[in-house]
Amino acid sequence: MSAIAANPTPRPLDHLAECGADDDPALILRAGTLSYKDLSRAVGQMAAWLRAQVNKTNEGAAGTGARVVSWAAKGQLTSLLPLAAARAGLVHVPINPLLKRAQVAHILGDSDAALLIGNQGRLSSLEQGDIPESCHVIEEDSVLEDAALFGDALPPSAANPDDLAAILYTSGSTGAPKGVMLSHANLWLGAVSVAHYLGLENDDVVLAVLPFSFDYGQNQLLSAWRAGACAVPLDYLFPRDVIKACIRHGITTLAALPPLWVQLIEQNWPEEATQSIRRITNSGGALNAEMVEALRSTFPKSRLFSMYGLTEAFRSTYLDPALVQSRPTSIGKAVPFAEILIIRDDGTLAAADEEGELVHCGPLVAQGYWRDAARSAERFRPAPEQSRYGGMAVWSGDRAKRSADGLLYFIGRRDAMIKSSGNRISPQEVEDAALATGLVAEAVALGVADERLGQAVHLVVRAHGDAGEAERDLPAILARHLPNFMQPQKIHWKETMPINPNGKVDRAGLAKELQEDAP
Repeated sequence: MSAIAANPTPRPLDHLAECGADDDPALILRAGTLSYKDLSRAVGQMAAWLRAQVNKTNEGAAGTGARVVSWAAKGQLTSLLPLAAARAGLVHVPINPLLKRAQVAHILGDSDAALLIGNQGRLSSLEQGDIPESCHVIEEDSVLEDAALFGDALPPSAANPDDLAAILYTSGSTGAPKGVMLSHANLWLGAVSVAHYLGLENDDVVLAVLPFSFDYGQNQLLSAWRAGACAVPLDYLFPRDVIKACIRHGITTLAALPPLWVQLIEQNWPEEATQSIRRITNSGGALNAEMVEALRSTFPKSRLFSMYGLTEAFRSTYLDPALVQSRPTSIGKAVPFAEILIIRDDGTLAAADEEGELVHCGPLVAQGYWRDAARSAERFRPAPEQSRYGGMAVWSGDRAKRSADGLLYFIGRRDAMIKSSGNRISPQEVEDAALATGLVAEAVALGVADERLGQAVHLVVRAHGDAGEAERDLPAILARHLPNFMQPQKIHWKETMPINPNGKVDRAGLAKELQEDAP
């Protein structure tokens, strides 16, 4: 790939459909392969169809900026929607397929959705009042056919790159999911950045196994298309499905989170499955030295990219594959278009090997939280005076340090977020679900270090009323109302909760107790 410009001009997101040669493959699906010419036409047709649906909902109004929510299976529809919505002047809001009714209802209401596309099973789980009155609901089965027959396709857009293109909902440390606002420029430059430092070429075949509701998952599509390469969406049931897909499609690029890597390296990988893989990438949690060695052994011909990031600032850092074995605990250096500063509590720049807050500056920084000025002001603040970019920066709350050789090392999170299987989990969401059952009087959700998950969710509760009934019924009720990745791995019952000197539940003491008791 040619050298990247220091400050390339961002373009409207939908122009990614125009980056490959007409006859080159862009998307491999169960039903067949879309070339770049097919991709551009399909994006244009779906954009025209989306605009028409939103106009109906808005009684003939233009509907520019209206939110289109997708809660659908991974495939052609969900692959096209990010670009089609952008081409139509709409804002795409993808929902994690693992979420359940309460979280989805919050997202629909908070985003003031104009259109919801989903499969019948998911849609039937919603109850009266969950869907805004002005939101039009369409089952996904008919969308592709209706869009293909709709008529004239919309041409590539002339959108302002600073316009809002997507809202990605992510759990916060206090309460319900919050929507991160991403512009065309954020997503375009993110695709350019990743395509460049991974060295993607137009003959690459990227296996997209991560959910498109994650920025890491969606970028697998966007960066592949920026390079004129091909993406293969895959919803897998078992690790063996990933291996079979690598063989079937000659996969060159494979990305995963640590829990999936643990499962994959336990499998028997035949040479025909690994021989075409040029690079493997990891984010969503750190790899330990043992996993690094196992991955290098399983994929001996591949370069291993270890990465760190957060939705509010897309991707922050990556570690040069040449340093993975000698510096396995480092998160590397800033990706293209990112500036990473380590700032002391007094606002000055930290010295080498001195701990501080990781602050992300530059054009990859998101536009804030959707309709949440208070939380935006907490996380999105003016960049430190040492920044070469200036403007707004993401003050991550994460603690890190930079060594004398310029490599960054992650130390820990300041807030109480739980990071399990690559998912950011709000403790309050888990606690609220437990309290809503009426079976417990107090609840504290904590993350406990776990080799496979990164952190496992543990729930500490005090029963309300009959303790026996509560212990019997609470797990089943939580299983119905929380996504699988939020389910407590263990529930601890206490007669009284420990209190700290400030009169609050002693979360730090509980966390220490659980960690000491962990196997």
